[in-house]
Amino acid sequence: MTAATPAPKPRKPKDLMSRIPAGFVRAVLRGHSSLGLAFAALIYLVCLSGSIAVFAHEFQRWESAAGPHVTDVTPDAVQTAFEGAIAAGGAGVEHVYITLPSADFPRLLLHVDADADREYLADESGRIAPGKDFAWTEFITRLHINLHLPVTWGIFLVGLIGVALLSSLVSGILAHPRIFRDAFHLRLGGSKRLQEADLHNRLGVWALPFHIIISLTGAFLGLTTIIVGVLGMAMFNGDVNKVYALFFPPPPVDDPRPAPVLDLRPMFAKLPQDGGRLTYIFTEHPTEMGGAALFNVEQPDRMAGVDSYAFRRDASIYNAQKAADNNFGEDLLGGMGQLHFGWFGGGIVKIVYFLLGLALSYLAASGVNIWLARRRDKGRPAPGWERVWAATVWGQPAGFAAAAIAALAPGTAGAAIATWVIVSLLFWLLAIRIDAARLRRWGTTTTGALMLLASAVHFTLRDGASSVDTVVWIVNAALLVAGLALLLFKSRVTVPT
Repeated sequence: MTAATPAPKPRKPKDLMSRIPAGFVRAVLRGHSSLGLAFAALIYLVCLSGSIAVFAHEFQRWESAAGPHVTDVTPDAVQTAFEGAIAAGGAGVEHVYITLPSADFPRLLLHVDADADREYLADESGRIAPGKDFAWTEFITRLHINLHLPVTWGIFLVGLIGVALLSSLVSGILAHPRIFRDAFHLRLGGSKRLQEADLHNRLGVWALPFHIIISLTGAFLGLTTIIVGVLGMAMFNGDVNKVYALFFPPPPVDDPRPAPVLDLRPMFAKLPQDGGRLTYIFTEHPTEMGGAALFNVEQPDRMAGVDSYAFRRDASIYNAQKAADNNFGEDLLGGMGQLHFGWFGGGIVKIVYFLLGLALSYLAASGVNIWLARRRDKGRPAPGWERVWAATVWGQPAGFAAAAIAALAPGTAGAAIATWVIVSLLFWLLAIRIDAARLRRWGTTTTGALMLLASAVHFTLRDGASSVDTVVWIVNAALLVAGLALLLFKSRVTVPT
């Protein structure tokens, strides 16, 4: 007799990702690498600046430390500030944008679009007050939105970067069939390349919903002009104005005859008292007979969209749109900005967006690091590109910190942009002679020192020590802690190459 042959164990069915053909995986991996290398620097720059720009309102409060802290205003005060800003704004006033105080931005801010654009703060009585410079905030937000290029082309380029980022995320998932099965497999303490590859893949998976939301909404916001053009061609024989009219009130009838400054107070009186909060007033041609004003009112129970009421000069309403009447598509479009910039949920959401934004920046930086390390392991090192990439990654935080000091001292966005460009070029010039490890260390040290200096300059030139605004103290404390941490732990802050 012979022993019975045990029946073979049934094979476990492969999961969906493991069924992807190997040839397809190799092709997608090559595409993922090519796409990442082509757009890595721009993706890194947009993601890093976007992570910081999440705190735009906090930085505006920090820059206007000496400005009036306003929590609520009356219609009379808004009218006084409105007239004062127009009088101070000079000739050729076309529009005035009024931002009402809110919990995260306790300021009454007026932007005058005239021959020269100007911004003003006002106190609770509507009196124009000093402390209006937001050069650093303008620098970092414009860098994220349009890379300081001409607006139309810059926004379009940032939209393309969003598409590239989304494509990189999708191709990265398809190129690693085990990425979900190994979602918590992290090899620490061994090879730096494997460690960084694991961290790159894990951060990509753990925060994948956030990464997709940010890249998708960023691409949509950046490519809005093209999307509207396509919709116009498909639906209205190329008339894009009809597409915009689906979402915005029609413009007022043009009448350029001179007139007294628009009176906003009777318009305030006609706003529904339904628990909404007035956040923004947009006025058009306020000193002409064809003047008009649009009031935006946020409802506390809605994340997407706002109620809007458009008034003629005589305070009659010619267009009213309620967010509660929106269909799903309108809600989706109205929520794009909120989702992309983290404008919901308060400070906790902003901190989460900041940390996840840094993770996205790390994905862009580590992707190139892994490619460079693989080349070195295969005996084809590229020391020149290693130096250039280290200069790119570590020159940007130093450039941002230097730009903050320049913005605080002369108080202009132009000075901040020039300083950022000079520091970036300086790091790239250093890359001609300095190796990647030293560039990494110099970048860390320089950034830490400049953050400490920025706080000192703020205390000296912006009355930071006398501010009653808690956020001003929090921003300075964050600069001091982060700056000291970078200086004390500079030897441990590494980016393997």
